[in-house]
Amino acid sequence: MFLPVNKKEMLERGIEQPDFVYVCGDAYVDHPSFGHAIISRILEAHGFTVVMLPQPDISNPDWMKEYGIPRLAFLVSAGNIDSMVNHYYVSKKRRTKDYYTPGGIMGKRPDHATITYSKAIKKAYPDVPVIIGGVEASLRRLCHYDYISDALMKSILLDSFADLILYGMGERNTIEVAEALNAGLNISNIIYVRGTVWKTKDESILPSDAIYLPTYNELKKDKLAYARSFKIQYENTDPYISKPLVERYDKTFVVQNIPSLPLTRELMDWTYGLDYERTYHPMYEKDGGVPAIIEVENSITVNRGCFGSCSFCAITSHQGRIIQSRSKESVLEEAVKITKGPNFKGYINDVGGPTANFYKPSCQKQLEYGTCPKKHCLHPDKCKNLEINHDDYLDLLRTLRNLPGVKKVFIRSGIRYDYLYYDKDETFFRELVKYHISGQLKVAPEHVSNNVLHYMQKPNSELYKKFVEKYKRLNKEENKNQYLVPYLMSSHPGCTLKDAIILAEYIRDEKLYIEQVQDFYPTPTTLATAMYYTGVDPRDMKPVYVAKSKEEKAMQRALIQYKNPNNYDLVKKALILAHREDLIGNGPKCLIPRVKPNPKFIKRK
Repeated sequence: MFLPVNKKEMLERGIEQPDFVYVCGDAYVDHPSFGHAIISRILEAHGFTVVMLPQPDISNPDWMKEYGIPRLAFLVSAGNIDSMVNHYYVSKKRRTKDYYTPGGIMGKRPDHATITYSKAIKKAYPDVPVIIGGVEASLRRLCHYDYISDALMKSILLDSFADLILYGMGERNTIEVAEALNAGLNISNIIYVRGTVWKTKDESILPSDAIYLPTYNELKKDKLAYARSFKIQYENTDPYISKPLVERYDKTFVVQNIPSLPLTRELMDWTYGLDYERTYHPMYEKDGGVPAIIEVENSITVNRGCFGSCSFCAITSHQGRIIQSRSKESVLEEAVKITKGPNFKGYINDVGGPTANFYKPSCQKQLEYGTCPKKHCLHPDKCKNLEINHDDYLDLLRTLRNLPGVKKVFIRSGIRYDYLYYDKDETFFRELVKYHISGQLKVAPEHVSNNVLHYMQKPNSELYKKFVEKYKRLNKEENKNQYLVPYLMSSHPGCTLKDAIILAEYIRDEKLYIEQVQDFYPTPTTLATAMYYTGVDPRDMKPVYVAKSKEEKAMQRALIQYKNPNNYDLVKKALILAHREDLIGNGPKCLIPRVKPNPKFIKRK
């Protein structure tokens, strides 16, 4: 049964005053791929009553009064994606579709949704606790760079007027805060919970072991201060070795407590085994449903966390680097539910997480001592302590593909190709090729210039080229003709026109045709975004080249898609600027001809 979505349903359930009102920028989808579903269900499982207020109509000034005052608190989330990333392309043009809204309609949630919702609630009910969470609040928990406004923003805790942030994956901290409120504690006194951010003007209650970050005033004046601050934050994301962080705003202190402990396997199993409806609320049927459910309805999350540490990825700050995974029995139980679903056609679309083949922690030391604050498991080379083993994941996949009614089990969430290549036992790689690819395997080398890969914290290009050869060999041996589709990124910090041309030459030599390119998007609280904003690499404070002009970003993107005749002028200008006129002409190594082709005589793909 879905949770109540209006007062009538609440009363029918015998709830006169709910414990929590959950306000969310996404449509209500009761599936464990959606954060609001997990948090609301674990609260319910702990005996709390929760009502849902998804995508409220903020043009109605009384929208937050649907259920009256909750007994304990309002919970506010922008949804599964940061609202600004959800709304704007990297070009800063408005997107036309919102896949987390019924019918894919754009405009059902406001910009900076967490701030908008929270401020409105606080204005109506100033004495009622407001707790914010989800990706948007988590990644904007301290002073951060906002790409769309091209400005530093304060901690979202201050701009939203909220009382508390629950950051990271919220199962543990949500329940601990809920139980504290239920016991009668005032929200202002709940300052001890891991995975929370709180504020105070009383300097005497700040943690004695806290690290003091540069103040907000210092950050506004000096970009290098922000780089230094970010490095401290980046090295304090581990639940075992981190320290509390304090950021001062005039007379107010914002305090980030140390992260929540990772879930045990038993808690992961319990969380994903709750009684989810596994689809969107029926009220959206008239609008054509919620598009975001399509890819995940018949998919299974088996892990969380990632020790890949890519510079442009926020998983390190949100889920952490320690892998948490579910038991085989838990995954099979969910798979059986999927096979009985009304939309199941025999295909499990995905069995994975942030990185599908990270099913176990990178090393046993992590579980006792935490992750290394200044070292990474796979960059610049694999750590000597890295344990590479696909046996448990392979066993899980073998069992899933032999379930009654299952025709095929695909892996569509990211495969970390370097980790896969390093495995001396080819069994998993071979079975991946044989059973789990839907015609093409998508991997993310992102670039081939080792200069750029250094700033991305990705493996060197030679390793990727070896992986490609191994993939081709295994396909041949298994009589498969499956493609390898590389995700490529343009304009990442550190990438010059020279680097972009190196990538274009690789595309030429490999005879690739690249249809999609991700132009680097500076999202809150990533290492790459800190580079983009400050112009230095926070790891060593050395200057880093950043392409910021629209023209250069367009040229870098066009070089990756140099075969598209519409990009001719941009590619030619880039080659001239880089003094690579040798790539203009009719020779076998040239990227474009000397004379611009007439579009009338070009065969369209």
